[in-house]
Amino acid sequence: MRNGAITTSSDIPLKQHRDHSRDWRENLYVYPVISRRSRGLSIGVNLNPDTACNFDCVYCQVDRTGQPRTREVDVDVLRGELDRMINDATSGALFAEEAFKDVPQGQRRINDIAFSGDGEPTTCKHFLACVELVAQLKRQADLADTKIVLITDACYLTKPEVVAGLAIMDQNNGEIWAKLDAGTEEYYQRVNRPNHPLTHVIDNIVAAARVRPIVIQSLFMRLEGLGPDDKELTAFTNRLNDITRSGGAIRIVQVYTVARRPAESFVTALTNEEVDRITALVTEHTGLPAAAFYGAP
Repeated sequence: MRNGAITTSSDIPLKQHRDHSRDWRENLYVYPVISRRSRGLSIGVNLNPDTACNFDCVYCQVDRTGQPRTREVDVDVLRGELDRMINDATSGALFAEEAFKDVPQGQRRINDIAFSGDGEPTTCKHFLACVELVAQLKRQADLADTKIVLITDACYLTKPEVVAGLAIMDQNNGEIWAKLDAGTEEYYQRVNRPNHPLTHVIDNIVAAARVRPIVIQSLFMRLEGLGPDDKELTAFTNRLNDITRSGGAIRIVQVYTVARRPAESFVTALTNEEVDRITALVTEHTGLPAAAFYGAP
């Protein structure tokens, strides 16, 4: 623990932490990353090759200037890509690749299969079918300890097909990582540039967290040289308390900062000490466990 922040040996910066490219071989949907927050190999499943998202975050690393190779999710193609990726990871073949050969042994496990990618996974019309597919392939590979993670802006967690997908995740070591970067509407609008108000996000988080414990993922940064002020951080911790008082269970709050090139040039990373301070404030003001993840060196 460092100044209230939970840390482990896997927090040692790796060059792979700076490369979360969705391009892997000829795959359209499945890609491998070594994730600082997953603390190991995360197999990404990109359900948004069309880059559809509810947010347009100032810190986003998705390049939306190019022409996507496809705009649709073909579940059969995804099945083949994911099956091959799981086989390559479990056999060790993936770690013979130049991009991954120097990954430490302790981070060569498949920590999770994550619905992430170039947008909001729950906007995909095949979301439920894809959750069913991941659960099936995970069982076939005997990966009971591997999580299914949904990285989400939390805008659609109450849609019926999404609720059905979350129920399948619950039965297969699933975990929701819900985005919450702000405490005030003003700061939320500035950072996330969303198409839903902050109250909508909070309501959806509460609805999901009443059913199962969730992870809150919160990125803080400097905007034109200034980090979030005390008023904003207090409002943020108050939002966390609102969620728990409403019956929502929060497993942990991930406090992190910019590690790769952001969408806007006025966005820069916080120092490690600043991340630690926010992490400590979360625990002090809410009683919730919190983990710190630092920017690239």
